[in-house]
Amino acid sequence: MIRTASKLSLQEFLDLPQSDDRYELVEGQLQPKMSPKYKHASIQGRLFRLLDDWCNDQQCGRVCPEWAIVLKRQQEDWVPVPDLTYVSYQRLPQEWDEDEPCPVKPELVVEIISPGQTFSGMTQKATDYLLAGVDCVWVVESKAQSVTIFRQDSLPQTVWQEGAISDPLLPELVLPVSRLFAKTGE
Repeated sequence: MIRTASKLSLQEFLDLPQSDDRYELVEGQLQPKMSPKYKHASIQGRLFRLLDDWCNDQQCGRVCPEWAIVLKRQQEDWVPVPDLTYVSYQRLPQEWDEDEPCPVKPELVVEIISPGQTFSGMTQKATDYLLAGVDCVWVVESKAQSVTIFRQDSLPQTVWQEGAISDPLLPELVLPVSRLFAKTGE
């Protein structure tokens, strides 16, 4: 975490100049977000394409990579930048086209564990998302080739490579986990 002399307000954070460095706002401080490496980026790309195709087929919402969300965490402003964010058109109308952080609580966020991150740390972040009002969080773990699904109303569920994800939030989507971890060309 990059400590500043005083806590940054949400507006001060949002007013920071654009740069190639990416940060999240956590407890009024800048939290660097590491640039993904190949495996992380390829999983993110595959998952984005699969979810984006589903969104286009269903005409029901949008999925975006690396889109900041304005939430509250422990009564403080929190601006995480999930690897992927899905928001339905019911929550954010299709006509919305502003260049700003996601202004509503999304139905789904996806976090992919990178080197240097731990499953327990990501579990805490998933819990923070749920407490902030996000309906569902997928934590993707490339080493285990699994996706753990955290929901508001149930215990976490892990889906392994031979399984498939289906979620009431995403009707008619059946996503084989093996597709996320396939090597290029498979």
